[in-house]
Amino acid sequence: MADNPDIAFSDFTTAEKLRVIALTARMAKRGLADDGSGRIIRDLQQRVEAIESQALKRKKK
Repeated sequence: MADNPDIAFSDFTTAEKLRVIALTARMAKRGLADDGSGRIIRDLQQRVEAIESQALKRKKK
């Protein structure tokens, strides 16, 4: 969301909001255990990006 100014948090459905919040919490938890490489949270970031693209497609309809 930070990288995409075309979408706001209000554009997400309730389920998508909850999924993004949960994934963000998991990223924070993993980030605390990270060794500094940054790739440990990449899979979760990709999942959030997929949710964002789905919401953006729905918004543009």
